[in-house]
Amino acid sequence: MRMISWNVNGIRAAIKKDFRKSFEQMEPDIICLQETKAQDDQVLEALAEIENYDLYSNSAVKKGYAGTAIFTRIKPLSVQCDMGHEEHDQEGRVIAAWFEQFILVTVYTPNSGQQGLKRLDYRQRWDREFLKYIQLLEQEKPVIICGDLNVCHRPIDIARPEANYNKSAGYTQVEIDGLDNLLAAGYIDSFRHLHPDTVKYSWWSMRSGARSRNIGWRIDYFLVSQALQARIEKAEILNEVMGSDHCPVVLELDSAG
Repeated sequence: MRMISWNVNGIRAAIKKDFRKSFEQMEPDIICLQETKAQDDQVLEALAEIENYDLYSNSAVKKGYAGTAIFTRIKPLSVQCDMGHEEHDQEGRVIAAWFEQFILVTVYTPNSGQQGLKRLDYRQRWDREFLKYIQLLEQEKPVIICGDLNVCHRPIDIARPEANYNKSAGYTQVEIDGLDNLLAAGYIDSFRHLHPDTVKYSWWSMRSGARSRNIGWRIDYFLVSQALQARIEKAEILNEVMGSDHCPVVLELDSAG
């Protein structure tokens, strides 16, 4: 089973940047999108030409902002949007899909704010509630979490750790602690599990030619329940795929069950 996660930085913009060609080349069984920046009907319209997949979208109340989607050719048993927590359910940031052997959750974690980390307190609350939500799901089935988690976990995951630590959104100790708590609750960073020493990034600023110089951050993940660890076959970061300031990340599981 081949799963892709990709922050597309606007699905309508991505469609104009060869999204469909990239989609076909990646051949996903399931693709999870973050930051669709569109209402549900607009997501459906943008992806209407892609056949043989079921589409589930969760859009923000605010138009043109945030939003997530799951596109799958394996029909889920059920799908749920949001966490059931009013403070956090206004921006279309979470979709959970139940499959036979696991629950797949795609998430677009809130950014702490580039100007003075103004949203860092909110981010802490989000991380706590998201962990509680995942732990409830895990009581039912093993959980796979994918998406833009808006945090670099370790210095290897960011090109300039010293310059950004506790100064930039996505690399504060508060945010690192939030991811540590998820991993401590029984989840595996699949890419780092298979590639402990590989330097690879999934996001680059659109300023100053950061991508061409590979001054990037690894903030997009597949976190896998320890119950599924033996089934992890492949975890990749597709740096060559363009069309967004993020690139897709991949998880492949074997079909045992």
